[in-house]
Amino acid sequence: PGRTQFKVVIKALSPKEVTRIYTPRPLDRNDGTFLMRYRMYGSVTKGLKIEILYGDQHVAQSPYILKEPVYHEYCDCPVEDPEVWQDMMSCPSQEPQITKDFISFPTIDLQRMLKEIPAKFSQTRGAIVHYTILDNHIYRRSLGKYTDFKMFSDEMFLSLARKVRLPDVEFYLNVGDWPVEHRKVNDTPGPIPVISWCGSVDSRDIILPTYDVTHSTLETLRGVTNDLLSIQGNTGPFWENKTERALFRGRDSREERLHLVKLSKENPELLDAGITGYFFFREKEKELGKAQLMGFFDFFKYKYQVNVDGTVAAYRFPYLLLGDSLVLKQDSQYYEHFYIGLKPWKHYVPVKRNLEDLLEKIKWAKENDEEARKIAKQGQLTARELLQPHRFYCYYYKVLQKYAERQASKPEIRDGMELVPQPDDRDSVCTCHRKKPLREDL
Repeated sequence: PGRTQFKVVIKALSPKEVTRIYTPRPLDRNDGTFLMRYRMYGSVTKGLKIEILYGDQHVAQSPYILKEPVYHEYCDCPVEDPEVWQDMMSCPSQEPQITKDFISFPTIDLQRMLKEIPAKFSQTRGAIVHYTILDNHIYRRSLGKYTDFKMFSDEMFLSLARKVRLPDVEFYLNVGDWPVEHRKVNDTPGPIPVISWCGSVDSRDIILPTYDVTHSTLETLRGVTNDLLSIQGNTGPFWENKTERALFRGRDSREERLHLVKLSKENPELLDAGITGYFFFREKEKELGKAQLMGFFDFFKYKYQVNVDGTVAAYRFPYLLLGDSLVLKQDSQYYEHFYIGLKPWKHYVPVKRNLEDLLEKIKWAKENDEEARKIAKQGQLTARELLQPHRFYCYYYKVLQKYAERQASKPEIRDGMELVPQPDDRDSVCTCHRKKPLREDL
């Protein structure tokens, strides 16, 4: 209380350029670090000056100078050389999950996929979208009636294409919940590469970051409050002031969640669990009761968070890790793209699939407070690293790049495909000032 807030001032480097830039207050991560977000409503050609002031003093090596043109989100000015872009974005040279996913697919036979996938998946699952990216334009056709979630993939591919020239590539994206390709490498016929948002130990799908974390990243400062950045500035009281119980709130999308509520009723001093909506087990509502919806930031008033699968992996897991609580994670066959970077007992506490050891793990955490706090902190720091916005863009690009390298024939715009148009930028004028290479150099 009463302390001087940091102030961040972002403006065009050239006094001749004026653009509107929204800078909310920095997010205090409660550990001596602050997170600053900003959103541009116009572009600057000469660069940006970012000043970080405490009172009227520059701090943290302020000011920062960005000398390149800086474009607003809807400005379609891709970097022509992907190597240059990846370097600018500090993309990691390797993503272990991508390497693992492509082992099954040394070459990709587009002709076989064109024959098999529409017949195999679109009728039963009905959640497959066929994409072609050609000359940095995005085309698609939907196969089946459960493809509404394509709005999330459309949004990310368009955003990526505005930033870097994408490889020419043709692929099928599964926008449903479950991974779909379960054939093994030595089966005849072998597996085909379907891209999905969630993987499982018995499937061969190629994994992208989920629609949830993708949308969260794209929507930061644009109407979504529970995004991966805002969570980090709303992690509740300091560790020692949190309620020493484990918390769970969620829908009834898996039977173990119902079991959690029973455990909670029997052990209220250890666990506070409630179902907020009944869709699958409506007959249980009378017996178990329905819990009030809870603001997500309020989760972090509790020292321990229980993460139990929904229909597939619980997509709240990345958000829970970014908080300042210990995550007790149910053992699961499902995984998201970043799980490969996490270890049990280092980043979270593992819990058996049937939850039989959950109460014992909560008691362990209460009796070993310092160790529990260390695991929570390590999980948080690793999640901050793996879930940075630029890492999602790098990840999406690398999947498309690896895929394109393995295609055995040229991608084409197929019958029934439509162009997914870039949003217009009439609200914020966009003129590209990047040096375009001559056609013969490309």
